[in-house]
Amino acid sequence: MSEPDLSKLRIERGGTQAAGASRRKRRTWRWIVLAIAIVAATALAFVYRPAVQVETGTAAQLYPSQAYTVLNATGYVVAQRKAAVASKATGRLEWLGVREGSQVTAGEVIARLENRDVSAQMQQAAANIKVAEANLEQGTAELNDAERQLKRSAELLEKNFVSAAAHDAVVARHARAVAAISGFRAGIAAARANYRAAEVAVEQTLIRAPFDGVILTKNANVGDVITPFSSALGSQAAVVTMADMSTLEVEADVSEANIGKVKIGQPSEIQLDALPQSRFRGEVHRQVPTVDRAKATVTVKIRFIDTDPRVLPEMSAKVAFLSRAVSREDNTPRTAVPASAVTERNGRKVVFLVRDGKATETAVQVGAPAGDLVPVSGVQPGDKVVLKPSDRVRDSGPVSTASK
Repeated sequence: MSEPDLSKLRIERGGTQAAGASRRKRRTWRWIVLAIAIVAATALAFVYRPAVQVETGTAAQLYPSQAYTVLNATGYVVAQRKAAVASKATGRLEWLGVREGSQVTAGEVIARLENRDVSAQMQQAAANIKVAEANLEQGTAELNDAERQLKRSAELLEKNFVSAAAHDAVVARHARAVAAISGFRAGIAAARANYRAAEVAVEQTLIRAPFDGVILTKNANVGDVITPFSSALGSQAAVVTMADMSTLEVEADVSEANIGKVKIGQPSEIQLDALPQSRFRGEVHRQVPTVDRAKATVTVKIRFIDTDPRVLPEMSAKVAFLSRAVSREDNTPRTAVPASAVTERNGRKVVFLVRDGKATETAVQVGAPAGDLVPVSGVQPGDKVVLKPSDRVRDSGPVSTASK
């Protein structure tokens, strides 16, 4: 067997180098693709990371008085001085000079009944006074003449020029003249009394405002028959209803179990349902000394310290009885959030606002707590805040809310 010819064998050095370069290039591309995949996965995880389930609360306005509230009650605004104005006389309403909302002063004529008959009687009584006064003048003249006759008769009697009988007749005439004067004076007094009675009858047809106030309702119209002491069909008793708006107060029902927390002169705060953005300072004015057995409540009356023309009778009201008074300047509303919404991140107090499905970290300054609420800055009333934010809640992170 012959030996192989090794002289024809050759080492291809260039081919080996090319194969190594190809393998290195393939490894480089694999690393690049892997890096791109990692970056893409990270970006997708950031963009499409799952939303954190959170509970939210709402920022609200907080008044400093809420920190001093010891008891709350509800009631209504009433006028301490209120009247259904009518006439003592009976008649047809001839003139009405007011309407709802009219301001009137004490003694002002606001309506009038037909009074031609009583006016005629008053004129007749005035004429009778003049007749009685004329009779007195005539009687005075008779008395003066009788006095002169008496004096002359006395002088003649001393000289025996007249008889005693004639003198006695002169004396009797004088006495009658004196008596007539008394009768005439009594007649004048009677005529004047009749005139005052007729004047009162006329005055009763004029309906006047009993005090300064505002007309609340108009109960009758011109032409209606006013019969204050009767319930005749189609008749009216009161012409108008009016109230003194300076005597407005709140009547609140307080449970008899809590009446010990209320004292005369105790500062209060009044909020009206019709004016929810306004708070009015008040003071406990008095308590009704009896208990409503059906409701087990005591009526407490709170007077207004702050007056406002927008406050009207029969408005529903909420009353907060306070442990101390709060001045109007100090009782300005502040924005507050539930205390559980405030957390600490990086050494500062923050809250997370929920906007468009994302949590926004907001730095705040915290005030003195009032119950479950804490005054904060940088938040507006109505903003949604995250309650009890966990470490998973981050700035600009997605959240899904469950309102509370």
